[in-house]
Amino acid sequence: MSNGETPGAPLPLADPPGTGGSAPAAAGRGPQAAAGGPATNGTVGERGRGLVAGNSPRRPAAARSWLRLLASELGLIFRRWRNLALLAVLAILPIVLGIALRVTAPQGGGGPESSFLDQLAGNGVFLAFIALTIMLTLVLPLAVAVVSGDSIAGEAGSGTLRYLLTVPAGRTRLLSVKYTALVIWSLTASLVVSVVSLITGVVLFPVGPVTLLSGTTVSLAQGLLRLLFVTLFIAAAMSALAAIGLALSTFTEHPIGAIAAVLVLAVASEVADNVPQFAPIQPYLPTHWWLSFDALLRSPVATGDLARSFVSFGVYALIFLSIAWARLTTADVTS
Repeated sequence: MSNGETPGAPLPLADPPGTGGSAPAAAGRGPQAAAGGPATNGTVGERGRGLVAGNSPRRPAAARSWLRLLASELGLIFRRWRNLALLAVLAILPIVLGIALRVTAPQGGGGPESSFLDQLAGNGVFLAFIALTIMLTLVLPLAVAVVSGDSIAGEAGSGTLRYLLTVPAGRTRLLSVKYTALVIWSLTASLVVSVVSLITGVVLFPVGPVTLLSGTTVSLAQGLLRLLFVTLFIAAAMSALAAIGLALSTFTEHPIGAIAAVLVLAVASEVADNVPQFAPIQPYLPTHWWLSFDALLRSPVATGDLARSFVSFGVYALIFLSIAWARLTTADVTS
């Protein structure tokens, strides 16, 4: 709560008509960026002319304003030392993993029963699949939880959230910008793991045609294309988790609480997914389909598993984004 404010006083979302006022600068973004666009100092007559014209001149301006707000949000995410440290960890761990597996990897080849470790000895491309599989259990969810849990709660805790909501319909726009930035962060984190582990695999292991888990051999180009699809699959899974974190972030002003809640939820889901007694509910757990990307490493591709995975990701994203929207658009923001 800001100093000098009456407790519980609702936040005015826009200046009274004709006052020409603007919100204070928020967290160094400036008054225009805080409002997501240029200050609204126009007269009532000018605004009326825009409405009579069907708002067509305003649509490009609204899109540019949205993109400016997105660029500002991405700048905040990717310039924070904490987030850069997370990306550094995501880059270092595949290198350490590759060195360890180079010493211990068995000699072998492909086949219907081949594991990732067996495949790795014959082709370094599989180091990327191994790294993604291992880091998907905790490290990638941690990176997503930290950023998503801080997305709204961090703004509220620092007192800048109210200044980001000083234009009509600003809450819905802010939520769309926040989630878009989280999707980009999820994709970036997944790409860092894939690219670094692929480079490490090329340096430490032989590289050539890729033998899939089903025993079919495909060209190196097709193998790399499948790796790209796997990376996008994992980014989609992490984007669904980011939606959960964004929703939880709207219920608190303390980011650490939202971050911890996301991690507890992810770990509890993974534990329940490995307990036979929870078999009836396992397909509905948020983490159940995370490892289904192995459907892309078989020939033919198991499209049924992929479809169910994306349906699960989409449903979780839709449900928790709806919760976040309902919470953010109805709450009295006083900090």
